[in-house]
Amino acid sequence: MKLAKSDRKIRKKKALSTSNNIEFKTLTKQLEQESFNNQFFYKELQEYYNSKTEKISKELISIEQKIASLKEERREKSNYLQQTLFSKYAFLNQQKELKNLLDIFNNPAIKPPAGSGECSAPKLLQYAFANDLEPITMAEFWWGISPNSAIRKHKNFYAACQSRCKPILSHMLEGLKMDDNLLLENLAEKQTFETIYEDDVMLVINKPSEFLSVPGKEIKDSVYTRIKEKYPDATGPIIVHRLDMSTSGILLLTKTKEANKALQSQFINRTIKKRYIALLDGILSEEKGTIKLPLRVDLDDRPRQLVDFEYGKNAETKWEIIKIENGKTRVHFYPITGRTHQLRVHAAHKNGLNTPIIGDDLYGKKTSRLHLHAEFIEFFHPTTNEKMSFSIAPEF
Repeated sequence: MKLAKSDRKIRKKKALSTSNNIEFKTLTKQLEQESFNNQFFYKELQEYYNSKTEKISKELISIEQKIASLKEERREKSNYLQQTLFSKYAFLNQQKELKNLLDIFNNPAIKPPAGSGECSAPKLLQYAFANDLEPITMAEFWWGISPNSAIRKHKNFYAACQSRCKPILSHMLEGLKMDDNLLLENLAEKQTFETIYEDDVMLVINKPSEFLSVPGKEIKDSVYTRIKEKYPDATGPIIVHRLDMSTSGILLLTKTKEANKALQSQFINRTIKKRYIALLDGILSEEKGTIKLPLRVDLDDRPRQLVDFEYGKNAETKWEIIKIENGKTRVHFYPITGRTHQLRVHAAHKNGLNTPIIGDDLYGKKTSRLHLHAEFIEFFHPTTNEKMSFSIAPEF
């Protein structure tokens, strides 16, 4: 219609200069009739397709309703099947008490995670109890190539996961004599921390290894609780940033809400300079570099972290070798971001340095301590704006 309209304008303009009055009037009427015919045809075409699409739309609605009904039916059958499997999948303990997954997890709001009971520990214990055997000791290790997200080193031993195995093993191991759970032991009970600097609004301390920065679910003793006891009138959150329980080194604390806000702002804007020292369990092939691996918490096994390029938060670390000693590599870490376990994961992951920090009980091999230390920090004082820096050498 647009092309025809343009053509009519050209013909009319041409006739205006070449035709006489009678010929021009005749052409004008002809062009008007062509325009009317086009509009009439267009309306008929609209009515035809409106009628056709209305019929198809009704058929589509009917089909979509059937699909929705089938999806709901499938969901109900799937839920029934899953509940049936959960009710039939049962585990023994030494007293021959049998509990299924629904009884073990015992929370209608929380379904047993996918794969519950499929690990080697529950299966081996099930065989032992079914055949009147007494378990003496057990440890699980990883065999083969590490997955892309989690850190699993060939032949390294790993504890059972928190979400799937812990509830099942709590039932299966009931009544058995076991070693104390080191995760529930307060290793900081006999430790103290050194105050490096203190004024009216802030403190800088040297936190020992195996000392919580803030209270945990089981262990309440922490830097926060001790500072709160010592300075009961302190306002604000006190904790400006955190160090992992296993990491030693420099920690900033505040006594006032205003000071906390000022230092927090420096962390957010990444104007604070930090440097860590770590001893890695192996020799690196390069002298320095940058690691960019996004991280998120492992929802099935907290507090472990996973590398996740889809849902993980940006995490970046610069590093350089200090020296190589006795088959180990001493490095400086410069974290650009501050994600949980960032340095530990970036060191151990196959796409990072692929060399765990010595003593890393989550991502490497446990020793006397984690060889990671927050050695240096530089910042502006929250009230005087004076540039300040502190450095504390590690004990390893």
